[in-house]
Formats: sequence, C-alpha cells, structure tokens
Amino acid sequence: MENYSVVILILAIMIGLSAVANKIRLPYPILLITAGIAVGFIPTMPVIELNPEIIFLIFLPPLLYDAAFNMPANEFRTHFNTITSLAIGLVFITTLGIAVIAYYTIPGMTWPLAFVLGAILSATDAVAAIGITKGLGLSHKTTTILEGESLVNDASALVAYRFAVAAVTGTAFVFWQASLQFAILLAGGFAVGFVIGKLLSFILARIHGNVMVTISFMLLMPFVAYRIAEELHVSGVIAVVVLGLSISRFSKKIFPDSLKDQSKTIWDVIIFLLNGLIFILIGLQYPYVLKHIDQSQVLPYLGYAFLITIVALVLRMARVFLQKVNLQRAFLSSKHRRRHKMTRDTLLDYPTSVIISWSGMRGIVSLAIAIGLPEKLENGAPFPLRNEIIFISVAVVLFTLIGQGLTLPLIVKMMSKYKRQNKLS
Repeated sequence: MENYSVVILILAIMIGLSAVANKIRLPYPILLITAGIAVGFIPTMPVIELNPEIIFLIFLPPLLYDAAFNMPANEFRTHFNTITSLAIGLVFITTLGIAVIAYYTIPGMTWPLAFVLGAILSATDAVAAIGITKGLGLSHKTTTILEGESLVNDASALVAYRFAVAAVTGTAFVFWQASLQFAILLAGGFAVGFVIGKLLSFILARIHGNVMVTISFMLLMPFVAYRIAEELHVSGVIAVVVLGLSISRFSKKIFPDSLKDQSKTIWDVIIFLLNGLIFILIGLQYPYVLKHIDQSQVLPYLGYAFLITIVALVLRMARVFLQKVNLQRAFLSSKHRRRHKMTRDTLLDYPTSVIISWSGMRGIVSLAIAIGLPEKLENGAPFPLRNEIIFISVAVVLFTLIGQGLTLPLIVKMMSKYKRQNKLS
C-alpha cells in the first residue's frame, strides 16, 4: 500500500507540474526532473528503485510504437541516410570517445569498464528528444531525424553494452562475431515487427468496425512484438518500431476518421502519463545513487560526468556537420544524386545541423541500462566500479536533460533568427 500511495502521489505531482510548465513556458521534462530530485531528498520518502525490466517491458514499447506510428513514412525514407549515420555510426563513435576519456581521467577505470560506460551513454533517448523538443516549432525534417535516430539507436547501444559487459567478465571480443550479432539483432527485429504488423493488419481489416476491440489490439501489440523479439534474442526495439511504421501506413488506408480520433485521444493520454512518470523517475534516482557514493568523491565524479557530457556533445556536432558536408557533396554529384534519389530536402542546412547537434539528450534507456549492470561477476566477485558507473550515468543524463533541455529553446530561437536574416539577405 505504501508503494501504491507513492505512485498516486507521483502521478498527482506530475499532472500538476505539467500544467504549471505550460503556464511558465518551461519544458515540462525539466520541471518534472527537478521535482523528482526534490521529492527524492524528502527524509520520509520511501526509496524507489528503478527496475530495468519494467522500463524495457512496460514503458519502452508503447512510447516507441507511438513515435513510430506518428512518423511520416516519406520523410523517414528521405532522411534514412542521416538517421542511420547517427543511430548506428555515431553510437559506436560516441562509445569509443567516452571510453577513451573515461579510461584516462577516472581512477581505477579499465578499458572494458570504460567501454561499458561509453555504451551506456552512447545513444540519445526517444522519450527525451520528443519530450524536450515538443512545442518548439521545429521543422518536420528536424523532428523526423531526431525521432528516427532515437527510435533506432537503442539497438546499437544495447549491442555495444552487451559486448562491453562480456569483456569485463573475461569474454574475448571478436569483431566479426559482434558485427554478425548486430546484423542478426537488426534483421531479426525487423522480421518480427514485419510479421506481427502483417498479422495485426489482417485482424484489424476484419474488426475495425468494433472501435474498442480495435484500439485494444493496437495497445496490446507493441508489448507482444517486444516480448516475442526479446524471447527470440533479437531487437525488441526494432520490432516495435517496424510494427508502428507498418500499422501507421495501414491505418491511413482503412480506418474511419472517428476511429482515428478516438485512438489518438487514448494514446495521447497514455503517452502523457508514461512520459511524465519517466522524467520524475529520472529525478528520483539521483538522491538514491548519491547514497552509494563516497561523499568525498561526489564532486570529482560530477566533474567526470560533465567532461563526458561535453565530449559526447562535441562528437555529435562533428558527426552531424560531417553528414551535412557529405550530403552536399553527394547532391552535387549527379551520379550519386540519381543513384540515391536525393532531393534538396535531403540536405542539412546550418540551423538544422545546430539544432540536431544540441538535441542529443540522454534519458531513461541509459539510466535503465546503467542500473541493470550485474552486481557480481561470474566468479562471484563484485562488479568493479558499479556504483561509480551508475552515478556518472545518472549525472550525465541530468546534465544533458537539464543543461541542453533548458538552452534548446534559446538555440531554436537563434537559429530561426539566423534563417530569417539569411532569407532577407
């Protein structure tokens, strides 16, 4: 009953603060995270431990499905090259970059542990990207790239994480095996999502006259797709994303407007509640992990986290602007333009590149992966620097969400002004 009361309290705080955030023009995730930190420091507040399995099974499928369902399919295809370069290439570059910094700055950090930390913090978060950027008036191109990247990059980060943890436990890393496993995870996830999408389309085509049953099926299937994919040891993330994209295309052809409106209303409420809970839970974790760190080491570890945040941001900016240059070169080459069916809309301009670079927040997935670190190695020894890695991960998540989240509206405003001035000149 105590936990039940805490959940009700958190929901009440979340709903109230979301209304306040709209009034004071502050991104509601920032307000909710801050409230979560404050609530976590209340002495009589029960400790709320974040269960990684709950995050991956309860929160992730509906949030990913909703984002994929609302993704414009044509724009996703148009920007597929940019999305994959960020969701796959940048994830592994960031893993390496953070690992190098961690190894040479954090005392006691070995290469395998450094790669574990790098993998945890390598991917941006779909929930954070959507929650922070919502209402900022971003272009469809920017929103599609950010959401598309965040939908796909979790699979890349999880593969990097699994191999890094295996290296800590003494398993040798073999590049071709890692590459093959990554390909199998993606292809298997795609296959599961595709098959379940076809099955759901077949069912919905015959029952869409029954509104409640139709919506219930659509609510259930993301969890089914994710669970089946994970049981088959392939990517549940990719399975849910593919399912969302396929059902979105199907629904536009067959669903009446009344069904679309009812479905959207129900999904909006669910996503609002899940998003709010996630951001408060992120804030609640900081006081909890703070208790497991030597108090004399808090400031140094916050310093390491800040340094890692800067490195991740610089690497992201470098990769985004390199992609901008590569797209321009390919577009100017008529051979490449015809082969890849490139249009001017495929290109990235300067303001879009800056906004995409600044929008790479970490979030609940990084937090869940960190807290899910095994407590012991296979030989029974404690997992080295486990509390320190979790603390740094939480700190980086907070730095990116609060720091970049608070300044993002200003960046968007500056880039909009830059665009207007360039048009006039």
